[in-house]
Amino acid sequence: MKKIPIFSFILLTISSLCFAQVPKGMGKSDPEAKKILDEVSTKFKSYKTVKANFALKVENSSGKTQGSKSGVVYMKGMKYKVDITGQEIFCDSKNVWTLDKSANEVQVSKLDESAGNITPQKLFSNFYDNDFLYVSNDDIKKGNKVYQVVELTPVDKSKPFFKVQVEIDKLTKTIMATRVFEKNGNRYTYTINSMTTNTPIGDETFVFDAKKYPGIEVIDLR
Repeated sequence: MKKIPIFSFILLTISSLCFAQVPKGMGKSDPEAKKILDEVSTKFKSYKTVKANFALKVENSSGKTQGSKSGVVYMKGMKYKVDITGQEIFCDSKNVWTLDKSANEVQVSKLDESAGNITPQKLFSNFYDNDFLYVSNDDIKKGNKVYQVVELTPVDKSKPFFKVQVEIDKLTKTIMATRVFEKNGNRYTYTINSMTTNTPIGDETFVFDAKKYPGIEVIDLR
C-alpha cells in the first residue's frame, strides 16, 4: 500500500478548503447546523489536554478499501504531537518537526499561523467558519450512542472535494468521525476510536529529541 501521511493528509484536506470568503449570492447555512458546530467548538476549547486514538480508511468509488492506518494525537493548548505508522509530527506552538522514520529524516519548519496553517486543534473546533455552507441531517444511532450529522459543502467549488460529513456524539459534543468525499469517487473516513481529556501531558512530548534517533538527518527549513 502506498504510504499515507495520515494526519498530514487530513490537515491539507481541510486547509485546501479553508480560508475562502463566501461569494455573494450563495445560499446560507442551516442555523441548527451552526449551533451544533459552535457547541462542538466551545466544548473542545474547554479541555486543557486531549489524547485521541484515531483511524483513517481510504475507499475508492466502488467502496473498496484502498488502505487504512491508525495513530494517536496529543494536544495541549496550541501544542500537538501526531504518532502514526512510520511518521511522527511534533509542534511546540512555534516549530513543527515532521519525522519520516523509514528515511531516518526530520524536517523542521516554523509554524506560521498567518499563512493559514491548520492544526489538529482546529479540526476539532471552528475550522468551518467562512469556509463551508452546512446543513444538519437526521441523527443516527450506533450501539447505545446517538450521533448528530452535519454535512458541509466547500464554498470554493474548484476544489477536488465536494462534501464533508461529520458525526458528532450528541452527549459529549465531540466530532467522532469525518468523511471527505472527492469528486473522483474516493472517500476518506477519519474516525476517533477513543479520547481522554484533561490528563497531564508534559511539554517535552511536543518537542522532537534528535538524541532518540541516532544518525537522523535534520533538514532545517526555518
